Amino acid sequence: MEKQEIIEKINNFLVEEFELDPDQLKPEALLKEDLGIDSLDFVDIIVIIEKNFGFKVKGEEMVNVKSLNDFYDYVAAHVSQ
Repeated sequence: MEKQEIIEKINNFLVEEFELDPDQLKPEALLKEDLGIDSLDFVDIIVIIEKNFGFKVKGEEMVNVKSLNDFYDYVAAHVSQ
């Protein structure tokens, strides 16, 4: 799966599930501070990732995911394995 396709899928579910404005979804946007994603939202995100991308997310790995770009890179690294 190409990174651009991953970015589009992630952005689509962030807009649909969390009612974010597509203009907010810039790679440098911080998940908590800029997008308002809290710890309960992360649980939902993990379920969505596992369902849409077909790999098991380890919570401890998500600790280092701060920005949207970190999130794209995390998913891309695991999808390609």
